[in-house]
Formats: sequence, structure tokens, C-alpha cells
Amino acid sequence: MLGNNIKELRKSKRMTQKDLALAMNVSQQTVGAWETERAIPGADTLSELADYFNVTTDYLLGRPDKKDDDAKTADIEDDDVIFTYEGRRIPKEDLELIRRIMRGTRNDIK
Repeated sequence: MLGNNIKELRKSKRMTQKDLALAMNVSQQTVGAWETERAIPGADTLSELADYFNVTTDYLLGRPDKKDDDAKTADIEDDDVIFTYEGRRIPKEDLELIRRIMRGTRNDIK
């Protein structure tokens, strides 16, 4: 996965192995070894490759995106949080209704 990702990124920039080798200050043979996974770049080099290609090290390593890490969460019971829907603040009465629904106590809904 890593080798293929390096190769694809290099090709997307229309670079030869020699071009990438010069940019990374390594030999062309080293780049070839990375691409065929006969060698693996060290942590520092991996970080430099990611910076050079403007991708994350996770991308280079073939790890899935962790988009959920960017999501903001809040407990609906937290009164210090302002909840919104479609850009508008949810009234306290509606939040209480949502809380009751979530608890399964719908019988006292107006």
C-alpha cells in the first residue's frame, strides 16, 4: 500500500524516481525500493514525503480517514451547550421534548 501510494503520488506530479530522489535527498534506488516495498522510509522521511506531496502520513500508509475524529459531540443533557438546527437555536422546550423522546417517555408530550 505505502509503495503504491508513493508511486501514484509521484506519477501524479509527473515526476521520475530520479526527480523524487533529488527532492528527498536519497538515491533513485531508494525510491525504487520504497515503491516496491523492499524498503520502508523511516518516520522522519515518511513525514517529509507527506509534506512534500501535501498528504497525511496516514494517507501514505493506507490508513482509512478518521473523519469522525473531527466531529463535535455534546451530550443533550448538558445545559451549557447551545444546540442548533439549520443554523437556528433549538428552544429549551424543544430540547426537553427531545430528551423525553430519547428517554422513551412520550406519554407526557403535549
